[in-house]
Amino acid sequence: MIPIKNKEAIRKMISAGAMLAEIVEGLNAIICENVTTLEIDTYIAQALAKKGMVSSTKGYMGYKHVCCISINDEVVHGVPSAQRRLMQGDLIKVDVCASLKGYCADMARPFFVGKEMPKELERFVQVAQQSLDAGINQLNVGSRLTDVSAAIQQQVERNGYSVVRDFAGHGIGRRMHEEPEVLNYGVPGKGPIIRAGMAFAIEPMITTGKYDVYVAEDGWTVKTVDGSLAMHVEDTIIVTEDGPIILTRNR
Repeated sequence: MIPIKNKEAIRKMISAGAMLAEIVEGLNAIICENVTTLEIDTYIAQALAKKGMVSSTKGYMGYKHVCCISINDEVVHGVPSAQRRLMQGDLIKVDVCASLKGYCADMARPFFVGKEMPKELERFVQVAQQSLDAGINQLNVGSRLTDVSAAIQQQVERNGYSVVRDFAGHGIGRRMHEEPEVLNYGVPGKGPIIRAGMAFAIEPMITTGKYDVYVAEDGWTVKTVDGSLAMHVEDTIIVTEDGPIILTRNR
């Protein structure tokens, strides 16, 4: 059963989303050549504490960090490390989920290490963002859940990229992962009917090559089998009678 949020829950999630977006926006001043992924995680942990937010990932199934940082061919769940330093040309994806007053917000954003992103890489990043927006635009009262999935897949594949099948978006609220699972591929017109008060974390995961992935030896980091570049972007959304509201974008 998909939880329906009341006005008070929605108010708390809006606050959580705005605060989290502000923290992630601040990473633009932190992410640069030679910084370690653990230093990025530490920055986020300190920023969350200052805002009174609680990490949803630290302690989850034994995970030790407040964010996931995935680089280049890593799709999701990259583990921060003091030994991992960013290099010129790296494509970084930072995924953070945290709660405020008991309600969660979840988001992921890409960052590039360097002065100017190559045109082909820029196109890849843009298509991931466009697919997220296409999915969000389907979160209307009365639509079906797979309308979201199909819109994401169509936007990705028409541009020549692949959609990762092994991981998906999800419902969100008091817990980081709630019902339902939201696939990034499928045919429209299937699944539950979308209703006002539902909350979703929509998160396309795409690659420049094939969609096959595997979990690395650390037990967390998901990488492409063929070594192709991967992209991941995510927002938290509340469905209203007037359309979807994106909680994790302040501008």
